[in-house]
Amino acid sequence: METITTIRRLPRNADAFMVPRALDGVPGRFVVGGTWGTITPMQIAPGVRTVGELEVIAHIEAGLPLVDTRLANYLASGTLPTARAIPHTTMADRLDDIDPAINTVLFCNGPQCAATPDAIGTLIESGHPAERLLFYRGGIHDWVTLGLPLGPAT
Repeated sequence: METITTIRRLPRNADAFMVPRALDGVPGRFVVGGTWGTITPMQIAPGVRTVGELEVIAHIEAGLPLVDTRLANYLASGTLPTARAIPHTTMADRLDDIDPAINTVLFCNGPQCAATPDAIGTLIESGHPAERLLFYRGGIHDWVTLGLPLGPAT
């Protein structure tokens, strides 16, 4: 199979933003900044399963843990319902906050955000079983643009 080398992303916009912004007065419409970050692969690490919105909703409804790996300044605009915040930069110090016996969904800003890949890498390197980690690649970006609700971080 031939490698594609002709597809290039648009250059980063000077005002690139990481979280979709709602359009005033137009419910369900957003402006999305798509030129920031580096696109993450669908399979982030061997054994880690990538999940979509329906799987995340089922996870939430089952009362299972959901971890927002974004930095604190991004939490002000909200997070996925029931998510607790463990910034990727503190994951090495908070390994005991992730139960290795329970499936845990981790997410960040979206497909071009490096926070969750970083957090998952830290967990796996520390011996956490990859099979217990679920990567919601779409993150806040896809969640919001699909009209799903946000709540406060716990």
